[in-house]
Amino acid sequence: MKQINIQQELENNSYPGRGIILGRSADNENAVIAYWIMGRSANSRNRVFTETEDGIQTEAFDPSKLEDPSLIIYHPVRVVGEQTVVTNGDQTDTIRDVLLEGRCYRHALLQREFEPDAPNYTPRISGIVEKSGDYKLSILKSNSGDPSSCLRYFFEYSNPKAGEGRYISTYMGDGSPLPSFEGEPKLVKLEGDIDAFGSMLWNALNEDNKVSLFVRYINLKTGETDSRIYNKNV
Repeated sequence: MKQINIQQELENNSYPGRGIILGRSADNENAVIAYWIMGRSANSRNRVFTETEDGIQTEAFDPSKLEDPSLIIYHPVRVVGEQTVVTNGDQTDTIRDVLLEGRCYRHALLQREFEPDAPNYTPRISGIVEKSGDYKLSILKSNSGDPSSCLRYFFEYSNPKAGEGRYISTYMGDGSPLPSFEGEPKLVKLEGDIDAFGSMLWNALNEDNKVSLFVRYINLKTGETDSRIYNKNV
């Protein structure tokens, strides 16, 4: 698979929507997680990431302006034992519950579909990072905009190479309806420490549409985490 430049990829796409990058740092010492949200409506843009005991959650920046919270307020990241779950919706909790029962994350996602936001039918994207640094990605999407048919794709990466990651987003770009992501997660190069990587992503995301970004490095030897949150609303 051809490796893409994630900075250029984001700079040239005004609306990839929500996105996940999972991989391993160039120094081979950390598992890498990045998750961001974007928004076109006032309701979607009225959000921030805040820390929780087991990860992060989205919250309304101005609660008085919150309209429909159903698809925008959720926990994107939760740590479940030695696994870290990252998703673009409340399927985070579905996956957490299934993992706590000792079952595979796939069982959780077989219970879920794309979001019911016609005509976009936004895909649900999900990732799992293991203690070893191995990771998994999934996308649940409509069949070419047909809400009667759900397509579920699962991708698993064992012993990932240092300095490599995979990127998946909800959309291919802006449009009406928004075009769902297509194909395998894209191969990207991971460079720099957490601050350099996080700043690069934040600056590459479209200034008008970006809302929040979360980046975490997990030390593969100690399990210690180092995280950054970027919020446009401050």
